[in-house]
Amino acid sequence: MKIAVLGGGNGSFAAAGDFALSGHEVRLWRRDADQVAAHRTAGARITVKDHNGRHDVKLALVTTDIAAAVNGTELILCPAPAFAQPDIARLLAPHLRDGHVVFLPPATFGSMIFAQAARDAGNHAKASFAETGTLPWLTRKHGPFEVAITIRAKRLPVGVFPLDQAPHALDVIGRAFPGVIEPCGDALSGALMNAGPIIHPPLIVMNAGPIEHFERWDIHKEGTQAAIRRVTDALDAERIAVREALGYAAPHFPLAHHYAREGEIWMYGRGSHDRLTDSGDWRERIVLSEHRYMREDLRLGLSLLVSVADLAGVATPLAKAFLSIGGVVCGEDFAQGGRTLETLGLGNLRKAELQTLLRNGF
Repeated sequence: MKIAVLGGGNGSFAAAGDFALSGHEVRLWRRDADQVAAHRTAGARITVKDHNGRHDVKLALVTTDIAAAVNGTELILCPAPAFAQPDIARLLAPHLRDGHVVFLPPATFGSMIFAQAARDAGNHAKASFAETGTLPWLTRKHGPFEVAITIRAKRLPVGVFPLDQAPHALDVIGRAFPGVIEPCGDALSGALMNAGPIIHPPLIVMNAGPIEHFERWDIHKEGTQAAIRRVTDALDAERIAVREALGYAAPHFPLAHHYAREGEIWMYGRGSHDRLTDSGDWRERIVLSEHRYMREDLRLGLSLLVSVADLAGVATPLAKAFLSIGGVVCGEDFAQGGRTLETLGLGNLRKAELQTLLRNGF
């Protein structure tokens, strides 16, 4: 199939390389004209490293022209950080066509941002927007055009906006990720599967000392200790309580299953935590005030969770505490703004009205 991948980070390169490796026609769009020129000069190729070795693949197109990237495609995949979504959504909005599926893995309810951008652009194409709970690859770039894939996702719970277009969206996404996609309802259900706001805030806040002391620190290895895991489980319980209060059914993909050696298989499958830490790719420098773990997962992800919890009538003391501490670390007030139902233009809707919108669209 023809797939457009938007962005130039770890996830985008993993997506473009892996899709090309699977035989799809892949167009890669990014905004950095110098990097695009360099990539073209290098033959528009990506080297994918995985447990089977090194694979050199060629992309159909590398471009700064988003219209050229998405023209004629079925699937548009955008794994860019949540804070980049509004700008990308505005650039993409005029170019969506009937049948297009925009897949955001994960998105922090970014599906609404892309759908609203299309509406605001006056584009009434019958496109659908979907999001899932994690990036489909545990991955890091090892060079400008080289990416290492440590693990590919085994289960991806996917929510779709509007829900009445889910059969088409899930069919398209399923052909790109065969045997992996699991419908989980509407887009808000998909957003409430996002693991980033659960796993990363405790790891960066409770490891702030070693993160700032050492040049590089692996939050998933030395940083994942029993005390922190207990906090993570409690924070995850707040997320699951919100899902249940909104009527979303299990499986809720509790993060504890990511670490477990038995029981229900989590999104990355069994043993993924050990393979992640063994790779050494997550021993990295983290600038707390700048890193996406803070700017995306904590600030945006937890502000969304708290906002939706307020609508559902669920207490989220840990999510609010991490928002407060993260704000102090960054010298800001994370309780203001962020990504909430209000900042998404949905703050005036009651629960039933929001659910109707999620089902039927605008």
